[in-house]
Amino acid sequence: MHKLSHQVDGEWLAFLPPAHYSVDAGRLTGHLHGGDPAAFEALAGCLASPVMLLYVLHTPRGEAEAGRYQSPELDAGTLRAFIRKFGSFLQGDARFDIWVHSPGDGATVVWDRHDDFYAYGPIERFAAALDAMGYRQAPLVSPGAHMHHYRETCDEMARALIEEFDWVVSPLRPEDEQ
Repeated sequence: MHKLSHQVDGEWLAFLPPAHYSVDAGRLTGHLHGGDPAAFEALAGCLASPVMLLYVLHTPRGEAEAGRYQSPELDAGTLRAFIRKFGSFLQGDARFDIWVHSPGDGATVVWDRHDDFYAYGPIERFAAALDAMGYRQAPLVSPGAHMHHYRETCDEMARALIEEFDWVVSPLRPEDEQ
């Protein structure tokens, strides 16, 4: 399952960009190849614990109100378990953006609705983690005309994700909305 399709010769196809990243202006940017949650997990694994998740639900399908859902502090094991438990949902649905922040590192990793990632902080560690997964530093590609998938088949997992933690909820910011 994929969260983003793009138009190729008038046909809608899964957008599967190459496993590339770039380093620019103090951040590492790239595409999660195939929306692979393992790459997000590897980037988040570069952060010092404890970390906090920010789940930005911008396009709900009845599981909760739109908003910014901040988790309590999590250790590395709890974060890994969360990513693995909800990996298929994170990979296949575009109703959210998700951030992992380490207050100790002052570092953040973001996975957005376009399967793009942004990593701020220990750039060398991030690059080494991606290199070990077969990513390479190269120009990024754009999907061009595209559409996001908000899948009914993911609704149950979306509800379970909302029930996973005692989130602190705040309103969306203008930059969160589509």
